[in-house]
Amino acid sequence: MRWEGNRESSNVEDRRDAGGGGGFGFGGRSIGIGTIVIALIGGWIFGINPLTILGLLSGGGGAPVTQQAPAHAPPANDKAAAFVSTVLASTEDVWGGLLQNQGGYKPPRLVLFRGATPTACGQGQSAMGPFYCPNDQKVYIDLDFFDTLSRKLGAPGDFAQAYVVAHEVGHHVQTLLGITGKADALRARGSEAQGNAISVRIELQADCLAGVWGYHAQQSKHWLDPGDTEEALNAASQIGDDTLQRKSRGTVVPESFTHGTSAQRVSWFRRGFESGRMDQCDTFKAQQL
Repeated sequence: MRWEGNRESSNVEDRRDAGGGGGFGFGGRSIGIGTIVIALIGGWIFGINPLTILGLLSGGGGAPVTQQAPAHAPPANDKAAAFVSTVLASTEDVWGGLLQNQGGYKPPRLVLFRGATPTACGQGQSAMGPFYCPNDQKVYIDLDFFDTLSRKLGAPGDFAQAYVVAHEVGHHVQTLLGITGKADALRARGSEAQGNAISVRIELQADCLAGVWGYHAQQSKHWLDPGDTEEALNAASQIGDDTLQRKSRGTVVPESFTHGTSAQRVSWFRRGFESGRMDQCDTFKAQQL
């Protein structure tokens, strides 16, 4: 992926030299087996206490979060930060064009952190991998995740990393279009199993939107080399619920899935990447995922 020399986004906050913030409780919210499974998987992948992950998944209420020093832009000589800044800039260009007739596009900010950081969705933890918080419309990422993606999850490559960033920006697009709010309302009224099924459709749609970004970015920049597309498809496969559960516990529990199977994630990313069309990403109308 020939990304160097392209525009870098200014919507990047670097908190990596700040403190991690205070602790948190579970805020009295109930958590189900699906949440616990994700926590166990995350603990296996990252070697971190699953209770830490449960805190974020349950909303991160409880003890107040320590205030951090003001964020600043990443240093100019930080290649990893420059990479994600470049990918973010590309998402700004693509979605700015695609959404100009739908009220315009307000890009998210991307926060670089280490270990833990306060968010409007509760205490963020590196154990969760990259995530998007709709309450503050920010994408959070500990860049050490990319090493985990390559070494522990078997998904190396810069376009694999770009797919991860684009997936989280896809969640931002869903928020701007009102999809996230509608999905949250549906989840609040349904059972845990129904909520998990809705979450799968949300995540697969974000995969498809990441593919849409990839299509338009390639059309404008021609920055992909042979094999780059396969890197993203492999990453989508390696982080499917079934693959992660099989690696972590040796068995698969479909009713606990919240992101979709490896095959589904690959299929929906490919669908967006090959079509470049947002209307191909309506997972909620799809009878078969």
